Amino acid sequence: MALAANARGRASRVPELITSRENRWLKQFRAALAGEKSRDPVHPDAEIIGVEGPHRVEAALRAGLQAAAVLVGEAGARHLPALIEWIPESARLLATSDSLFAQAAATEAPQGIAALVQAPQTCFDDLVRGVPLLLIMAGIQDPGNVGTLLRTAEAFGATGAASCPAWGTGTADPFGPKALRASAGSALRLPVLRGVGTPVLLAQLRVAGVRVYATSPDAASFTEKSATAGRENAHKPLLPWEVNWREPAALMVGNEGAGLPADLVRSCDAVVHIPQAMAREAGAPVDSLNAAVAGAILLYEAARQRGLS
Repeated sequence: MALAANARGRASRVPELITSRENRWLKQFRAALAGEKSRDPVHPDAEIIGVEGPHRVEAALRAGLQAAAVLVGEAGARHLPALIEWIPESARLLATSDSLFAQAAATEAPQGIAALVQAPQTCFDDLVRGVPLLLIMAGIQDPGNVGTLLRTAEAFGATGAASCPAWGTGTADPFGPKALRASAGSALRLPVLRGVGTPVLLAQLRVAGVRVYATSPDAASFTEKSATAGRENAHKPLLPWEVNWREPAALMVGNEGAGLPADLVRSCDAVVHIPQAMAREAGAPVDSLNAAVAGAILLYEAARQRGLS
């Protein structure tokens, strides 16, 4: 009864009306939804991210992320009753016109509801609980690929993910607008570690007993490089079903164009290679798979071995 009464109390909240495009809250929504770094006005140490659309707002609130403000346009007011019980009393509830909302939104056809929430905080220990199955995104620049990989990782039972640099290039922000949309909320639910150096992450995983598998678009090339380094046996490419994914494991997926640097591959425990058909006329392997597609194939095999049903 107490919960019901609380929900009724929240339902009676009257949003504060915003009528000027110069309103500070509208400016903060505009910046956050565009992917600009922002801080919680109440808790300056906390990073704020913008989420837009009823499904992503609900995913953020249900994940327990602290909301600083929720903004609804005229078209989005219909979504408010279903979400009101998840909006904390401390969050500002704001309303504006559809035209002003559209000026703050990042989508071409906004659905009229958005929220500013504190970015999820993940530490290394969050990744290695239980029997880890981790996704490591190294130098993946396309936010659509980042979001799709996180959505796939959650769907196939991964326990966490990490984003780190490769080739001197960082990975697109998993909490950026495009990545969030592509992840369909998975980036807000799955533990995602950001900002860690690749060598540091690999060292931590080694200490934690997690085997790291590097993806390879070109098995022959990596075999040659490994033999040159005197580690041919350690880096003989494995087929997806030859890997024991039931043990603590991490899958590292590299840059869309360049893949993974050779020195980074040599730091992993093994290389996993997805066999591909030969081009009939050229007699050469077809072009390498999209990073998100390759990740999906390998994560599915991991899920199959772990008893996905």
